[in-house]
Amino acid sequence: MPAAVADRQRRVPLDVSRLTRAADTALAAVGRAGGAVEIDIVDDGEIRRLNTRHRGVRRRTDVLSFPLEAPGSMLVGQVVISADAARRQARRLGVPVALEMDLLITHGVLHLVGWDDRDPVEADLMHRREREILTSSGRRVPERLWAGLLVS
Repeated sequence: MPAAVADRQRRVPLDVSRLTRAADTALAAVGRAGGAVEIDIVDDGEIRRLNTRHRGVRRRTDVLSFPLEAPGSMLVGQVVISADAARRQARRLGVPVALEMDLLITHGVLHLVGWDDRDPVEADLMHRREREILTSSGRRVPERLWAGLLVS
């Protein structure tokens, strides 16, 4: 299976099959349909610990990406998402948590294959690509989904 999801939190109910589909869609959109990605859904405490350990940033965030490609491996990498952050952001924007999770998975997969959002111009390009991926199935995605994104 290209996407393996591990829900390691208990506060936010999630549809694992939808998360898997979101990851598969993002992988296909970046030309990695045969690739595999691991998705870990955690709480704020765990993502803060990971952010501190791996980036030296002592605060929580919404998504972390760890590219893990190696010659001969189908593994593209690992995406870690805070379900708590997804729920907060979804409430603030008035969108379903599931849609926010779709965005965070897509965002994480784009990071795995080299997209970056540290620079405002690059962030704009990345957000445009996210919109293309999320709307590729013909569904409508509200523009407010990109309002006030965490910048890391």
